[in-house]
Amino acid sequence: MEMINAVGRRKTAVARVYLMKGEGNITINGKDYREYFPQLHVQHNVTDPFATVGAENIYDLKVNVRGGGFKGQAEAVRMGLSRALVKLNEEFRKPLKSKKYLTRDSRAVERKKYGQPKARKRFQFSKR
Repeated sequence: MEMINAVGRRKTAVARVYLMKGEGNITINGKDYREYFPQLHVQHNVTDPFATVGAENIYDLKVNVRGGGFKGQAEAVRMGLSRALVKLNEEFRKPLKSKKYLTRDSRAVERKKYGQPKARKRFQFSKR
């Protein structure tokens, strides 16, 4: 098995994921994933696809992620990893799809409009 690559996106974060046979090492931007994402609940976002298909400690994962915050980046990594696992084995599609890991969450920040302080907020209205 050579390297399998996939792309995951969430908000403004883009993750390029490279999956290969190994001992279960996960490297994100040159650092271990526990060091890159110190919060436990965010670490689980990264490892959930492996747990869903029962493939822990079988594959090494190398990720380049840019843009967004830590949560958007973690969910982009999760989506990219899920897509790579499906490329590896088509039987993984059903459990990953049922947990919605293959669905692109298209919600993003709405742009600010002119004449307003924020996207939807208006300045106070004065009748007189």
